Amino acid sequence: MNPTSARARRAVRARAVSAAAAVVVTALGAVGLVSCDTGNDDTGGPAFSERPTAPDTAGFSGELPSSVASSGAAAIESARASASSAAASASAREAERKASIGAEIERTRREAEEALKDVPAPGNALNEVAMTGKPRADTGGKLAVVLTITNTTDEEASYAVQVDFLDSGKVVETQFIGVEDLEPGERQQPLVISRQPDEPVLTPRLTKAQRY
Repeated sequence: MNPTSARARRAVRARAVSAAAAVVVTALGAVGLVSCDTGNDDTGGPAFSERPTAPDTAGFSGELPSSVASSGAAAIESARASASSAAASASAREAERKASIGAEIERTRREAEEALKDVPAPGNALNEVAMTGKPRADTGGKLAVVLTITNTTDEEASYAVQVDFLDSGKVVETQFIGVEDLEPGERQQPLVISRQPDEPVLTPRLTKAQRY
């Protein structure tokens, strides 16, 4: 064997061992740095950063998720539909109420006309009925009068009243008013409005009043 070659191989092995040792020492040194005591007040607890990391807002769109937005829109639409339905229902109830009142007024008007058909003026109860004018400002410019009907007897009674509207002494309109089942001492004040034009100015007249 060549002595020179043997020495060369031994030198290569020695350098390899030295390099490996250096790597081990370096690694041990790093471990020591991580595990060494850095202060006298170590309590053995985990280490925390003093400044928390700010959240990443790069993915924020500034808008609600589509599911939440859809739910909100549906709730608003439902509330609007409910309000609209309630308004329509209230309007329908008011229309029914007015129709009912109108039907009742027409019924009592017809009964009053029938009750007065064969009664000569002035009837048996003219002294139980008073008539006063109502300001045109309160009736949209229409001619109107208020009747005050008082049951002065000691028994329940109904009344039929005839009001005529005259132009220069001539009757141009007649209206009938009925009031039913007044208790003794009770009174009612129905309003009578002329259906004639504002001009010429008419004169109202209390023509008949019958108690029955």
